Amino acid sequence: MINVNDARSAPETGTRLPGPGDAFNSVENVIYSRRSVRFYEKNKQVPEYIVRRIIEAGRFAPSAGNGQPWKFIVVQDQKMIKEMEDDVIKKLKLVMRFAWYLGSWTKHKEWVAKFLMRFLPNMFHPVPFGAMRLIADGKLGLWHGAPTVLILLADKRSPGDPSLDTGIAGENMVLTAHSYGLGTCWVSFMTPLKMYAKWRKRLGIRYPYKLVTSIAIGYPRGVPDGNVSRETQAIDWFGENGTFKVVY
Repeated sequence: MINVNDARSAPETGTRLPGPGDAFNSVENVIYSRRSVRFYEKNKQVPEYIVRRIIEAGRFAPSAGNGQPWKFIVVQDQKMIKEMEDDVIKKLKLVMRFAWYLGSWTKHKEWVAKFLMRFLPNMFHPVPFGAMRLIADGKLGLWHGAPTVLILLADKRSPGDPSLDTGIAGENMVLTAHSYGLGTCWVSFMTPLKMYAKWRKRLGIRYPYKLVTSIAIGYPRGVPDGNVSRETQAIDWFGENGTFKVVY
């Protein structure tokens, strides 16, 4: 593993507070320029030592009570990735069929939609539901041809919120990969794998571990980096001396 106490392995990031209007430092540039990559160079695998460095960055993420609830699985076997993709597609097709039957069997389609949105709001939100349909129809890749898939499991026995802590570790890894010029994409559509006994056994998805998400990693095609506009959210700011304001 990487020796985090070795100054040579840690590039200078600056130790002073920036002033108004100062340029972004190297950490901020990595955060603001990162994009989700869905097009990767074919037949170009990420070296093992690079993957290990990426994972090491995840291992040093903060977690509740320093529980470190994560378990990381690296898959670079292309046949295995294809087999996982095929099995996920099978389950997503069943979901699409179920949704279609619900809509065709009842005249109360709006009620059914509201019911599903209420009890499964994340899964049946229009954005992921539309993506699931594209994946099931073979119009959208699952890991988009990435040569490396990193699967994240969480230990349910850990304090706090193990899934959240595992996600924090994943973000450390995503940002580190981007700092190396690699592309990444969070892929949680692969969670139907836990419905297969063979994948539960092969990936170790059994108590105390639960499947959380995965990350596609590879060399991006082209230069996808660049700032993407984000919606500005209101921030409630409780300041010193009892002041309050809303800032954007």
